[in-house]
Amino acid sequence: MVQARRPIPTRCASVRSYVARPEGVTAPLAGATIVDRADLTDTVARFRLRPDAGASAFVPGQYVTIGLAANEERVERPYSIASSARRLGDGYELYVRLVPGGALTPLLFATRVGDRVSLRRPKGRFTLRPDDQRTHLFIATGCGLAPFVSMLRTLDDDRAPRPVVLVHGVSYADELGYRDEIERWVADPEWSLTYVPTISRPREARNAGWSGKTGRAEAVLGPLLGELGIRADRTVAYVCGNPEMTVAVDGILRAAGFDAAAIHKELYWPLEKGGAPPTA
Repeated sequence: MVQARRPIPTRCASVRSYVARPEGVTAPLAGATIVDRADLTDTVARFRLRPDAGASAFVPGQYVTIGLAANEERVERPYSIASSARRLGDGYELYVRLVPGGALTPLLFATRVGDRVSLRRPKGRFTLRPDDQRTHLFIATGCGLAPFVSMLRTLDDDRAPRPVVLVHGVSYADELGYRDEIERWVADPEWSLTYVPTISRPREARNAGWSGKTGRAEAVLGPLLGELGIRADRTVAYVCGNPEMTVAVDGILRAAGFDAAAIHKELYWPLEKGGAPPTA
């Protein structure tokens, strides 16, 4: 019998919004088929899942928990949804980084289209507020971009774009997922979207030819607030990604006059409480 191992938050999901359940209490478990896969690099890929019973409604920013069998156990991890909440017929799209030696991502990266995974329904509190018309400042590193893609796609489908500044930090330019799609929104006159990609290893050969911003997302953010005239009283911030970045960005925003209610954070694990990174 394959037994479920209690899920541990992954590098593209949340500790803050993931609530451990009492023993013996579990969310509904179903199945899904991997119907599409796109590898951006050897370690970053998009997976699209089609649930057996159809995708459940979700709020942009939420995640689903998937599982695969390993050594007679089922390993489960939550991953943020990148799909539009208005296109449930497409299933769920996930944006995942391979963690060498991890418990689940090596299994997931070994799958092919047509393979099966277990699936739990969407949940999470890191969600787009439906009626907030302030400028949205999205700050992400790596696969922390996924919930913001869901938010942007949903707003686009609703024909309800909001002013957005999106900062995305990665190590290498080829890890800038969804770049073409984001740049189409930048060029769309119906949107007011400022896209600020930045790479942290500009001297490496893999980044040859890069002419954009360099440095970690948190290093870019401080000067950017002044460059773009971002005002705390007119802006709501959403932060998702590396925990060191999340803590640093919170400090930068607080110093710029943002209050706690205007900073929404999705944490992979509680670094400020001395937590250690989980295995994914």
